[in-house]
Amino acid sequence: MSSRPLTVAIVGATGAVGVEFLRCLAERRFPVKELRLLASARSVGRELSFDGKALVVQELTEKSFEGVDIALFSAGGGISKRYAPIAVAAGAIVVDNSSAFRMDPDVPLVIPEINAGAIAGHKGIVANPNCAAIIAITPLWPIHQHNRIRRMTIATYQAASGAGAAAMDELADSTRAYLDGRAFQPKVLPHPYAFNLFSHNTAIDPETGYNDEETKVMRETRKIYGDPDLRLSATCVRVPVLRAHAAAVTFECERPIGEARVRALLANAPGVRLVDDRERNVFPMPRDASHQDDILVGRIRQDLGDPSGHSISLFVAGDQLLKGAALNAVQIAEHLLAA
Repeated sequence: MSSRPLTVAIVGATGAVGVEFLRCLAERRFPVKELRLLASARSVGRELSFDGKALVVQELTEKSFEGVDIALFSAGGGISKRYAPIAVAAGAIVVDNSSAFRMDPDVPLVIPEINAGAIAGHKGIVANPNCAAIIAITPLWPIHQHNRIRRMTIATYQAASGAGAAAMDELADSTRAYLDGRAFQPKVLPHPYAFNLFSHNTAIDPETGYNDEETKVMRETRKIYGDPDLRLSATCVRVPVLRAHAAAVTFECERPIGEARVRALLANAPGVRLVDDRERNVFPMPRDASHQDDILVGRIRQDLGDPSGHSISLFVAGDQLLKGAALNAVQIAEHLLAA
């Protein structure tokens, strides 16, 4: 695909990720000739701003993709399964933010800092990984390249934005109600959200005891790293934070590794910023990671539970709507542009 200006479609343009698509495309000066904002019928006519201009939302139909070069999807798996093949048939390349195609062996699952080379093998669709997986494993890639990671234990602390704009509103509304002493009945999430946390609100496999989010993190990490033998365990928790996920990660390498080496490997890693100040007790926080492109990483320390010296524990935080979703997808589109 040449660097000529392109016709870009955003499916799910009025959602939380859709709005971030607009901002990322504008801020990164993506060469847009025409931008089509697509959503359901109830959003038709709504105006959104792109690069200082007002654009009108159109209804998503089977004819929406004629002349489109790149289609950025963030409207749920059902919409992706129905419309992504239509977009591809019309000549577009789809970057899909849902889980619909992630584990399809014919669809690249891409974090550009890790496996951008996989994009070249696409057959019309490139999948954006699970947001928690992106934020947890991107900082680990330079370490894995230097000293293969053979096991990860991940505990995620996931923001409301991962469940969409309605969940973000519910967190804000329920917090106000809690502080005012008013009753609040949750409608978007299954449990009270203000001043609470709970297991990620996806179905639990009765055999394994893992929920769908945890299973996605584990399976997708193996595919992205190209390592089917990588041993993982994940615990995913929803926390009362608006838009940045965090994760506590402990990993075991094939050879002994020290915290100084890990810091050196991460110091200039793409997409990562070290926040690791023991003296002031300042480490990655969702508040600091919000609205930032980089994933913050810190609390780097030897895992004292592994006397062999092969294991490290650390903590990360990253903006779920940016690197966990829109930014990663736009980075994929930039690689398609350069191909």
